[in-house]
Amino acid sequence: MYDELIESGDLPLSRKSVLPGTGFFLPDDLEEDLEEEQAAAALEGAEVAVVADPDADGLACVALLREAYDDVRNVPEPDEGEGDEDATTDDGAEPVADATDDIDEADLAVAGEADDPLAEPEPTPHGVALLPASPHDVEDALARVAEYGDEGIDLYVCDLAPDKYEYVESELDAALETADRVSWYDHHQWGDDVAAAVREAGVDLVIGDSEEECSADVVYRSLEYEFDPMYEELAAVTRDHDLWLREDPRSDDLADYAYWTDPAEYVEVVREYGADLPAWVEDYIAERRVEKEALIDRAVGRAEYREIGGYTVGVTYGRCSQNEVAEAMREAGADASVIVKPAGSASIRGTDAFDRCHEVAGKVNGGGHPKAAGCKPDIYDDMLDYANHWTTRGAVTKQVILDAFREVVDEATKDGESGSDDGEN
Repeated sequence: MYDELIESGDLPLSRKSVLPGTGFFLPDDLEEDLEEEQAAAALEGAEVAVVADPDADGLACVALLREAYDDVRNVPEPDEGEGDEDATTDDGAEPVADATDDIDEADLAVAGEADDPLAEPEPTPHGVALLPASPHDVEDALARVAEYGDEGIDLYVCDLAPDKYEYVESELDAALETADRVSWYDHHQWGDDVAAAVREAGVDLVIGDSEEECSADVVYRSLEYEFDPMYEELAAVTRDHDLWLREDPRSDDLADYAYWTDPAEYVEVVREYGADLPAWVEDYIAERRVEKEALIDRAVGRAEYREIGGYTVGVTYGRCSQNEVAEAMREAGADASVIVKPAGSASIRGTDAFDRCHEVAGKVNGGGHPKAAGCKPDIYDDMLDYANHWTTRGAVTKQVILDAFREVVDEATKDGESGSDDGEN
């Protein structure tokens, strides 16, 4: 395949909006080989490994841990802070809500848009090594710690939640054999049986209230370390975006910068500057937002609305920033919103009127928070299914998720909660 067919950086906006990024088209074995190399390089000589979702919340956890362990600081020069739209995220091209992404945001989960899907490993060795992971591949990162980590390493897992214990059981057991201690800090919705099994395996698991804390909050209060007030503020501003409070304008800057830049760069910049990003980063963000806003406008323009059991559900398609699109649909009257991405994943956002997003996502291969979840329905058998997905603007995925909404609303109604007959399809 010719490179120009999968490189999306120079595509017209009308096409970029409906197609996945370059990372989506990379073969799995190529990505896996690269991730193996990066993990081996990062873990060489490291005393701590952090498996984290590479969104602003997960990366803030890494920054806190590096500070607590007095790790070397490697602040990039201003001219190194440039990015490219063609980056890989947790599902291959599009961010997933915390689920995960964000799934984040789990989109489920994963999120982070680095400069290059084939980037070289982080050049400066750190005592606290970062292994980015999504809710869908946390087990792979755990296996790499077991394989490449030194005996007695400390392992932290941050901002990630497995849907089932068996998904991570064998890899976690292997990591526990290698690591001296394993701590898991998160704020997602955990099943009681999954949490119990992780703790019984020997993990120090701390789960924060998903409506009150982000994972950075959990790390901040759990570590026995006297942080500079700058880090408490960083956690608070990160929470503002991660819980979609939107009371501090800096939180959108953090989220966008984490999404557009390399995870290693983000961690070192917020360690140096906290939530108040330097001017050169602000300039970079402003430049990138021109295209971001255009992609948002296209997704909002495609929005349709369905009545389901007394709730108005907005649904749209496109490569875009899901939170802003969901907010636009909320302002148009949606009680919940679905943003289907070209890579096949979807973000689900709720409101005070509808707070069962994680239940909807759970029915279609996902999970997350009551008001923010993500999923990737298991409906793509070959590239013809993806071709249909792109040309129909996600028609099948939309229908599967809307059906999941109906199931959740019907179940709530049967339980005696608010709801009425389903509306039209």
